[in-house]
Amino acid sequence: MIKTLIKSVREYKLPSLLTLIFIMGEVVIEVLIPFFTADLVNNIKAGAPIESVIKTGVLLIALALISLCCGGIAAITCAKASSGFAKNLRHDMFIKIQDFSFANIDKFSSTSLVTRLTTDVTHVQMSYMMIIRTAIRSPMMFIFSVVMAYTMGGALATSFVVVIPVLIFGLLFVSRKAMPAFRRVFKKYDKLNESIEENVRGMRVVKGFSRENYEKQKFAKAADGITEDFTKAERIVALNTPIMQFCMYFNTVVILFLGSYLTITSGGLKVDVGQISAMLTYGVQILMSLMMLSMIYVMITISLESMKRICEVLNEEPSLVNPENPITEVKDGSISFSDVSFKYSETAELFALEDINLNIKSGMTVGIIGGTGSSKSSLVQLIPRLYDTTKGEVLVGGVNVKNYDLNALRNSVAMVLQKNQLFSGTIKENLRWGNENATDEEIVAVCKLAQADEFIETFDDKYDTYIEQGGTNVSGGQKQRLCIARALLKKPKILILDDSTSAVDTKTDALIRKGFKEFIPETTKIIIAQRVASVEEADMIIVMDNGKISALGKHDELLKTSEIYREVYEQQTTGGENDENA
Repeated sequence: MIKTLIKSVREYKLPSLLTLIFIMGEVVIEVLIPFFTADLVNNIKAGAPIESVIKTGVLLIALALISLCCGGIAAITCAKASSGFAKNLRHDMFIKIQDFSFANIDKFSSTSLVTRLTTDVTHVQMSYMMIIRTAIRSPMMFIFSVVMAYTMGGALATSFVVVIPVLIFGLLFVSRKAMPAFRRVFKKYDKLNESIEENVRGMRVVKGFSRENYEKQKFAKAADGITEDFTKAERIVALNTPIMQFCMYFNTVVILFLGSYLTITSGGLKVDVGQISAMLTYGVQILMSLMMLSMIYVMITISLESMKRICEVLNEEPSLVNPENPITEVKDGSISFSDVSFKYSETAELFALEDINLNIKSGMTVGIIGGTGSSKSSLVQLIPRLYDTTKGEVLVGGVNVKNYDLNALRNSVAMVLQKNQLFSGTIKENLRWGNENATDEEIVAVCKLAQADEFIETFDDKYDTYIEQGGTNVSGGQKQRLCIARALLKKPKILILDDSTSAVDTKTDALIRKGFKEFIPETTKIIIAQRVASVEEADMIIVMDNGKISALGKHDELLKTSEIYREVYEQQTTGGENDENA
């Protein structure tokens, strides 16, 4: 896990190393200051000349300034190193996620990935900052202070024999009691983010069904769960302060009592006032070091779960990868399914698709129709290799899709989904996702083909109209037409419309299909539709039922041979007649 995470430090190794060096310098100087302070006190007590006192005082001021500079520089380099590490970590995770297949994303879920990129990385960043600064400073301060305390205090240092074990035991007890609650929190973060994401994305549905109160209660339940665990953990961690104060006051009382007794009884020969002063300072340093170590232990333990979750993403191998010598050119838009069966995960009991055999010639228009859950979308997602087949093979241009370079294959296949995504930016910027080098003339041409130019021209800014995130300022039909235009800009050899004209009227749907037939005759067009009217002119219609091809043929042929197709057709046409009569 450490090897995986440390790779993201990269160019921030130098700031990390400088932090360690300056922290060491700060610790050494802070440990020396009480030693010289004790010497100054003893010299004043002994009646040393003013020149000696000033000399020691100047030395102490210089040491304090050097310590301050070391601490300040360490703080700057530490902040740079930890922030840079977090930046690289997020970058590496994001790049890794870009290579994930749909199967990989399904494994984690989108909300969990967002939590790992944000909350988990923040926790790891805090831990890294503490490791390169406090986790070095505290042990060094503890060791040096103990050595100096025994060197200067002699018998007075026996108080640490009692105090240190008590403090260590107390802090470990507190930390271990708090850890289970901290671990539970991370799992609940995913549920909280999921609640937020679902609510924001489905706001129209929430308001349409007046389910605001239900959503508030669901969110409150998730938030309360996190609050409860954090409160329990923080309540336990809060015991650190009284334990620390008890040990500190106990140590102070012992040192003052024994120190005063030894000073008086020995006439200052065994212990003097300077030593008592130094022992009090070293006592605080020792106890504070232990306190910080306990906080580091808590923080690192909290972050351990985050580290595991981040490493799960970084170590996840994409289920779809390029072959060793990939083919980079797709010859044509012909498609062949040979004994294909598919299920979404290895543990799934049922196949989503089973025994699919299909041949589509380049340039054909193919319609796919079937009920909900008949795996129409699953079928077409195998063509651009968004998923891999479980059995059998899919050929595009006469070549197994697994032998293609993924980018080359997907650039030759354009998919338009029913719920396709528009991004924040102008209409032009959104359309150029299909081809970043597309000219304005090409953009207008594909928009006319997709029947989008008509409504774009009604906007004040025309093609420079700004689209809000998710396309919330355009209608469903307008969004679908823009997505079709974007796909056409790719000049694909295969165009897949996955129920992507469901939000447009039948007249517009017909005009879009007419444009396809006239202007992109060589492109293979696969149209998934609920309306028979959208596919009845296709060269071939596939009827899907429970993950299998139920029937195959043209419209007139299927009306005679396919009960499912005939039933759908009669329901839609009869429904239309009834609507007209009504």
